Amino acid sequence: MPGHRYIFVGGLHRSGTSLVTRLIAALPGVAAIQGAPVPENEGVYLQGAIPHTARHGRPMHFATDPAQHLVEGGPHDRLEVRERIEADWARWFADAPWRVEKSPPNLTRTRLYQQLFPLSQFVVVLRHPEAVAAATRKWVEADLPEMVDHWIAAHGRVAGDLPFLHSVLVLRYEDMVADPGRTMAMLAAFLDVEAAPVPEAVRDGNAAYAGRVRMSPAQAREAAPWGYGPGMEVRPRAVQVAHPLWSVAHAVRMRGG
Repeated sequence: MPGHRYIFVGGLHRSGTSLVTRLIAALPGVAAIQGAPVPENEGVYLQGAIPHTARHGRPMHFATDPAQHLVEGGPHDRLEVRERIEADWARWFADAPWRVEKSPPNLTRTRLYQQLFPLSQFVVVLRHPEAVAAATRKWVEADLPEMVDHWIAAHGRVAGDLPFLHSVLVLRYEDMVADPGRTMAMLAAFLDVEAAPVPEAVRDGNAAYAGRVRMSPAQAREAAPWGYGPGMEVRPRAVQVAHPLWSVAHAVRMRGG
């Protein structure tokens, strides 16, 4: 058995997955991909077991593409896929008990990765749908309300996958930037490692996108379970975490307040 475990970070583009990954990488015993010749050091580009082309990870497309929803029992649920991923990623990670890998398409691969790597854990990152739509608009030719609809559909799929996962933590961008220290404490508890200081200055980028788009009443009803309302409103939401050990899940909830 490998001497390491994976923590996979996933979320829609511009949701804060890179920030979360840097926070996790600052914890003791965690190795991250460094210096890879690919965008944002994303591991999805560094493996050849699961095809990944320009169409597979397109912003505002991949998360609702049925072909990109990879689950247990599918064509990639094979030992040779696991072995190829391990071999392809080996050169990019230092030797450590934990390996953090971030790629936005991880959002729709959690169930497959859990099957391939049974001891893996997952962090799902959310950001207000109005902010995500506005921040992604520079890459996508679509109306902003349509992009909000995509966010809603994508997270509906996520909601359906979460009950299948043994170990998952849902983090909202807004909670992270409001209290990075608390987020670091939650992440440390989730990995059952010692806490560490916040490794960088963290700022709230949502204000830059305020007023670009406003959710309709129907969209707001769909986003409400995640704690989001129209006009960049963010409501309190209980920490959402699952872990096979009650003590770990409890520790995360306690640190999340």
